[in-house]
Amino acid sequence: MGDPALDADGRFTYRHYRTWPDDERWELIDGVAYAMSPAPGAAHQKVVLEIGLLLREFLRGKRCRVFIAPFDVLLPEGDEADDEVDTVVQPDALVYCDPSKHDERRGRGAPDLAVEVLSPSTSRKDQHEKFERYRRSGVREYWVLDPRGKWLCVYRLKPDGNFDSGELRESWDGTYERIESKVLEGFGFDPAKLFAED
Repeated sequence: MGDPALDADGRFTYRHYRTWPDDERWELIDGVAYAMSPAPGAAHQKVVLEIGLLLREFLRGKRCRVFIAPFDVLLPEGDEADDEVDTVVQPDALVYCDPSKHDERRGRGAPDLAVEVLSPSTSRKDQHEKFERYRRSGVREYWVLDPRGKWLCVYRLKPDGNFDSGELRESWDGTYERIESKVLEGFGFDPAKLFAED
């Protein structure tokens, strides 16, 4: 991994992040850099591909747009310039319904939907640091999927600015209860599609 320089106060910002080598993947959460290595395994990639395809098909012809990693999402605290933003994440999949929040290279501001597929090396960060940062940023729906445990949990932002306790879908016999998005009205699927063996 590279050895990027720290800012004078010991925190990283997008100004540092955008100068780091293209062959390294990092995320910044509140100024702390997290290496995104090793590369995710086949089960992780399969689930990302499946959820991305489901979202893409559902959103075809609609205003909302789906992106999959790597796609930088800047989560500012206020109206600071891009270079001063200290949180830059790469959700495995995300949806923006406001076209002013993204261009072809990156997004700025909370996605309407963020999806993280757990890997052994990212599980804690995805369920704690990123969970909290997504909540603070106003992500309306946060989906956490575990391809090894074959479960998913959907968290929805409440009017008070906190996520609810989550809607869990897991199975002991390979069957699941259908999950429905509240943010993308009409989008839902059987989680078995994500976890089925090829």
